[in-house]
Amino acid sequence: MAVESDRTGSDGKAWSFCSMPFWQTTTHASSSSSSTTSSMHHNSVHHQSQILQSLDRSTHQPSTTVSSVAKSLLPTRRRLRLDPPNKLYFPYEPGKQVRSAIAIKNTCKSHVAFKFQTTAPKSCYMRPPGGILAPGESIIATVFKFVEPPENNEKPIDQKSRVKFKIMSLKVKGEMDYVPELFDEQRDHVAVEQILRVVFLDPERPSPALDKLKRQLAEAEAALEARKKPPEETGPRVAGEGLVIDEWKERRERYLARQQVEVVDSV
Repeated sequence: MAVESDRTGSDGKAWSFCSMPFWQTTTHASSSSSSTTSSMHHNSVHHQSQILQSLDRSTHQPSTTVSSVAKSLLPTRRRLRLDPPNKLYFPYEPGKQVRSAIAIKNTCKSHVAFKFQTTAPKSCYMRPPGGILAPGESIIATVFKFVEPPENNEKPIDQKSRVKFKIMSLKVKGEMDYVPELFDEQRDHVAVEQILRVVFLDPERPSPALDKLKRQLAEAEAALEARKKPPEETGPRVAGEGLVIDEWKERRERYLARQQVEVVDSV
């Protein structure tokens, strides 16, 4: 009986010895696995957030690029109306300086600056070379060009000019003085209105284009002469100025009258 009790006790001790490490290792493994799982979950969430942020940045940048490209592909809305729309007519007179004219009108609701450019600045110039037009305002610009003599036995009227002109526009805020630097400072907002091609006309052969050119040149000269005249004084007259002059005249007349009386009395 003693042997059996010893066996039982030893078995119990053996069982207790084996069971304790088993449960402790199980608890430790479960806690380790749970902490590992939570850390993996945290890392996964952090990684996903980083991916989303990078995707957001990557999608935002191409959208801006695509929008800018799409904007550049859209047809530019004209700010100016030109007459003639795409040509400059010159009378063909070899060896002379000839003139052309073009009407420019602002069709926007804001002020617009315009500027001429040419591929031959040494032989061509514009008057005015640029300016600022109010909404609905128009102007007739004059273009001067030296006509070269014909080459290679070409017929005079068939000679083609390689000179081209370009008109650019820029929206400005309100009325201001025109300076060419405006187009350099805001080059991103500058629009090319039209590339103008040179067309020669026979001055001895009447044509609608030649008649229109003469009429536009006459209007441009008349407008230039009107701008040269000093502005007339149309303001109201200052009443005080007239009163002072009248009072001075009255005082002088009274003084002269007294002088005459004193001369008579002395005589």
